[in-house]
Amino acid sequence: MNQRIRNHLRNFYFLLLTFVTGLFYFCFYLVGITLGVSMAFTLVGLPILHYVLRSTGAFVQHERIQTEAYTDIYIGPGPSRTRMEGSLWDQVKAELSDTRNWKAIFVLMLRFVIGLVSVICAALFYVTPLTLLLAPILSVLNMLDYFSFLGMEIRTFGDSLYVMLAGVILIWFGPYLGNGLVRMIGSHTRRMVEGLAGK
Repeated sequence: MNQRIRNHLRNFYFLLLTFVTGLFYFCFYLVGITLGVSMAFTLVGLPILHYVLRSTGAFVQHERIQTEAYTDIYIGPGPSRTRMEGSLWDQVKAELSDTRNWKAIFVLMLRFVIGLVSVICAALFYVTPLTLLLAPILSVLNMLDYFSFLGMEIRTFGDSLYVMLAGVILIWFGPYLGNGLVRMIGSHTRRMVEGLAGK
């Protein structure tokens, strides 16, 4: 039983972490590329573009390690990166012309959408059932005159018991749905890493 609770907590953390990392990637690449391109006419813009584009390999590896740690899905090593020789401008041109960079940026920024779905599902599958279980207590303590659940106004203790029953059902089904979502995200990460590695 304790192992099952630990697995559900691990899935909950992974869903939240997917949202946090997805938000970070989206903001990082949106700001980094915009700043690098807008300042490309100065000497500052080229190093920004260079390091932003080179960061894709590190972030893909981070996603691989994070997914392996939280989902027990084995993912092979990611794409290897070789350091380009030549002037800074030559290195930036090489990074800009490397389609793997743009593909990696696209899939990493897509993690933001996946993260939004993850955080909504984490709330529905793990937090909402616990909240619904408190409905009779809130009703007895008269902490709320009424509250709404799925568009229905709950005003009596009997109604709150129905809400609690919905919470019991959700607390039983929710973690399994969460586990399925975590597996889907893990499989998506594996396909992402393998696709970037050219496997």
